[in-house]
Amino acid sequence: MSKTNKINTLALTLLITGSIDSIRNLPANALFGSSLIFFFSIAAIVFLIPTALVSAELASNIDKEGGIYQWVRTAFGEKIGFLAVWLQWVNNIVWFPTILSFIAGTAIYLINPGLAQNKVYMMGSVLAVFWVLTLINLRGIRVSAKFTSFCTIAGLILPMTLIITLMVVWLFLGKPVEIHLTGSNIIPDWHQPGNWSLFNAAILSFAGMELATVHIHDVNNPQKTFPKALAFSALMILSTMVLGSLAIAFIVPSGQINLVNGTIQSFSYFLSAYHLGWLTPILTILLIIGSMGGLVSWIVSPVKGMAQAANHGFLPPAFGKNNNNGVPQNLMLVQAVLVSLACLSFMLFPSINGSYWFLSVLSTQMYILMYVLMFLAAFQLRKLIPYGKKTFRIPGKQFGLGIVCLLGLIGCALTLLTGFIPPEAINVGSTLRYVSLFSIGMIGMTLPVLFFYLYKARNDRRVAADAIQPDAEAVLETN
Repeated sequence: MSKTNKINTLALTLLITGSIDSIRNLPANALFGSSLIFFFSIAAIVFLIPTALVSAELASNIDKEGGIYQWVRTAFGEKIGFLAVWLQWVNNIVWFPTILSFIAGTAIYLINPGLAQNKVYMMGSVLAVFWVLTLINLRGIRVSAKFTSFCTIAGLILPMTLIITLMVVWLFLGKPVEIHLTGSNIIPDWHQPGNWSLFNAAILSFAGMELATVHIHDVNNPQKTFPKALAFSALMILSTMVLGSLAIAFIVPSGQINLVNGTIQSFSYFLSAYHLGWLTPILTILLIIGSMGGLVSWIVSPVKGMAQAANHGFLPPAFGKNNNNGVPQNLMLVQAVLVSLACLSFMLFPSINGSYWFLSVLSTQMYILMYVLMFLAAFQLRKLIPYGKKTFRIPGKQFGLGIVCLLGLIGCALTLLTGFIPPEAINVGSTLRYVSLFSIGMIGMTLPVLFFYLYKARNDRRVAADAIQPDAEAVLETN
């Protein structure tokens, strides 16, 4: 790619922001009212800031290949590298149904909002949309960085700005609100463990900072561009998540917030009050555009990471090959089948909200395990590789890096613990059922790694035997 066609700081910032920041997360965060400020502040300190700093350092200095597989592989070897990229990929299997259900729920809102709570409709719509997207990607129709920027501006920044502006006007006019920001309300009630489930939702809103580093070779001056873009996007994500979530919490009673179509529901509340209901269809289209744009990086990038692992022998060779359009076709099809199976969870919980929450948190837990490996790899790589003088490094030498990684690991530990706490504001069934399904899900999504380890070990032995055989035959011919 020529220098003139490469991604600049603004385009990369919009690409990162569009991949991570999502207006669909606002209803889930709004459920916890004023205490969301506390949890988002903690999540920013122990997760958002550490992941942005560590991703910036690794992207700036480990530029042979971008992404988590290369970082962890360089630090700890191929097996741990494969585990990291597996966790990054498999979390998408349960995350895709949530973003797709948001699209389906938003699209049906103007016709029949009640269908957003119909399990058959939601499961069927999610499957149809995802398979269409998969088939499009198999044909090699890729969305450029410019189109991603358009989706981020039109479908994310504009709606976020609008809902925050409407909130400010609402407060200025002195209209009634559902929550009040006082010192006692901002600090959560420690006697209700279910409140800590919001921490998991906040972490989910911040996950994915490292994903854009797979574009390392498509960026102008990556050593400087990535740190700047990561800093700008982190600030945008934090501010929009907090203010956008508060906007919904202020006007929609917590008992009426719907996780699937809660965003357009909140817009309708606002717009009706201002006699601007005619804007609702336009906003619906914009929200769908923004969600589709956010899928661009997620639906292909992790698959590329898995294809790299396949080329290193962890998967059958067929999974490492691209079709004529340069797409890992077999991996894409496997991904689509697994996402289809994950959609069955819509039938396992008593409510759509419960299914949505379960999939979101299970996805976060798998992703967090990958971040544990990323923080450990960052600390190890600083000792193994001499970084350039002009590249970005976390200040404070090894001590400064250690503090940042420690904060990140603390955030990961809190997320893993709180993931097993069912939320009190959402009907997920009994605690025993929730924890059992959660544990089964985590174990079932991690165990296949052992199979692929055995597969690679067997292939390595076969390759070694094939290499020895010609040498033995040459000795016999000499004799």
